[in-house]
Amino acid sequence: MHGIALKYFVEVARTGSLSAASEQLHVAVSAISRQIVKLEEEAGAPLFERAARGMTLNDAGRLLLAHARRTLLESESVLREIAGLHGAARHEIRVACSEGPAQGFLPLAMADFRRDWPQIRFALHVGSPLEATRRVAEGEADLALTFNVERGKGVTVRHSRRAPVYAVMARSHPLAGRKAIGLAELGAYPLALSGAGTTTRRLFELGCSLDSVTLEPALSTNYSGALHGFVRQSDAIMLSGYVSVAWRLELDGLVAVPISNAELQSRTLQLQVMQGRLLAPEVEAFIALLAGKLDALPM
Repeated sequence: MHGIALKYFVEVARTGSLSAASEQLHVAVSAISRQIVKLEEEAGAPLFERAARGMTLNDAGRLLLAHARRTLLESESVLREIAGLHGAARHEIRVACSEGPAQGFLPLAMADFRRDWPQIRFALHVGSPLEATRRVAEGEADLALTFNVERGKGVTVRHSRRAPVYAVMARSHPLAGRKAIGLAELGAYPLALSGAGTTTRRLFELGCSLDSVTLEPALSTNYSGALHGFVRQSDAIMLSGYVSVAWRLELDGLVAVPISNAELQSRTLQLQVMQGRLLAPEVEAFIALLAGKLDALPM
């Protein structure tokens, strides 16, 4: 199973048809089709379910896809190392991340890493936790730093840290001095929440349901900057993971207080990599740095 065949196979699996793969690869449909047929002959089984509207992987194809992605990524890594022998290496670490860690924690970690690895460049993609996990599983990112409440498919968790949801408020807020706050107590103040689909919002709604508490946000937004602005000069409370706000608590005059609710305590922050993939030394070094910085946070 050689590289070209695997490359064509991965693209057909991704796009769902020979014609779509042809457009992306700028290779004739007939050439791609021949390589897929050769792969199926070598595997001794069909790899796709073929239909008028396209091609979808069967069980055998899904098994090969995981192998193909790892093989192609490791081939790229070897070629970069060979290029490095001649001084022409391009060192890039591709990171997928949830919005919270991307606001301050991750950029600061990247800046610290480049002091010892100045040749490293970063490509950062910020999206939902599910998207971050998918990008790693499909080889579009070398690692993901993302909140998670369930196990992702196709990835290995290299480091995990408990990441409960905190109540964040102005330092002058009446509840700012508390060691912990009950979920029902939040109802006495305006609430600022992240948008539907975020892990914070999902856990908040689940916690309210299980505790039979009805709380409606005064502000709901997909832009975290608006949450900070809303609570900074008022008695409003926003919900957030500590890693998302740690870098600006002092700057904005805010405090983070734990919430005594089991659901809001159940979330983890994970460093994920593709299952079974051999990572480049610089990626391993960056993972080690991130793990150390996560462990140092008072979450």
